[in-house]
Amino acid sequence: MNLDRRSLWVAAVSLALGAISVALLGPPGLWLALVLGVIAIFGAYASPATIDAGVRETVNGTADLTGLPSLARSIFDPIPDPVMLLDASGRALFANRAMRDVLGTDVERKHVSALLRTPAVLEAIARTQAHGEPQSLEFSFRVPVERFYQAYVARSSTTPPITVLVLHDLTIAKRTEQMRADFVANASHELRTPLAAVSGFIDTLRGHARDDAEAREKFLGIMSVEAGRMRRLIEDLLSLTRIEMNEHVRPSTGMRLEDAVRDAAAALGPLAGQTQIEIGSAANLPSILGERDELIQLFQNLIHNAIKYGARKVQISFGVTPVSGGRQADAMVWASVRDDGEGIPPDAVPRLTERFYRVDVKRSREQGGTGLGLAIVKHILNRHQGRLQIDSKLGEGSTFTVYLPATAA
Repeated sequence: MNLDRRSLWVAAVSLALGAISVALLGPPGLWLALVLGVIAIFGAYASPATIDAGVRETVNGTADLTGLPSLARSIFDPIPDPVMLLDASGRALFANRAMRDVLGTDVERKHVSALLRTPAVLEAIARTQAHGEPQSLEFSFRVPVERFYQAYVARSSTTPPITVLVLHDLTIAKRTEQMRADFVANASHELRTPLAAVSGFIDTLRGHARDDAEAREKFLGIMSVEAGRMRRLIEDLLSLTRIEMNEHVRPSTGMRLEDAVRDAAAALGPLAGQTQIEIGSAANLPSILGERDELIQLFQNLIHNAIKYGARKVQISFGVTPVSGGRQADAMVWASVRDDGEGIPPDAVPRLTERFYRVDVKRSREQGGTGLGLAIVKHILNRHQGRLQIDSKLGEGSTFTVYLPATAA
């Protein structure tokens, strides 16, 4: 492909500005450099001299996708940050693989307003297209899992002009910031009671109970229980933090749900005591995409709750929901954990997955509960794009059913 002199000047200036931005701005300059680099490439390959042979200008002044150089796809698809190119009318000329993962596979030729429903980003694109000034802003997607992005918008000087939209994922940074605050708040609140108890018993043992052997044994036993409670609380908080950190990243490893359930039940065997755990057949179930350790932890929490609250028998069943329209991708594999315990009051069921919520606070603490078990279950399912259904009747027991998407055949 031949490049005209004007194109080479655009490319050279853009790349020089990108290098300067890295030197002066540090890490933020990297993303500006990426935008300028995109402009540089399209300043070279989408210049007036090459548009006739490549991206053709239509009657209404917009660029036609059919001639977009194949080099663009080979250059931008490997870039981990989402990149999209828009023509003068706001229609998508090109979206790299990362952008298609964010917006969906059917992107090109659609207007940006049909792809991004975020007014602030659309306004930034419109300002850049109208005045040529680069724009930068932060925004978020709320569903299915909240994600945060930094958007960078710039316009090329080619004819017709091409607008470049680059997204930088801020989700991990934002989650880390929020989790740090949540961890400090939750830990300081929940650890206050056991720490006060341990401190009180230490003062007592140093004082009038110093030579009382019976009191000493009693207090040391209570201190051991409270120390264990603090340890479990910290472990659950750290576990929840790790899960939330990667909640927006769906697992990519195929596995059988039954394997995770059986490993969870086997690990709880020594704690089951008189509780009988029955695991049904899971033959011919589709596989799922899952993080094995997280799913084992999920079912350990569900089975342990049943054991802890007095179930004599825990029955685990498997199945798959009916497939609509014959599409394997629409199927949901499920596993239910049913117990014959005392059941849960109806008004408490909607709140069970809240952090630190307990139906019976005193009993939960006596059983060593932290109030985080079902919150962990919820966030693991969020990462796996699954859901939890809870059915319970007082005096008749409870059933916790986990639904996870089946992998395509």
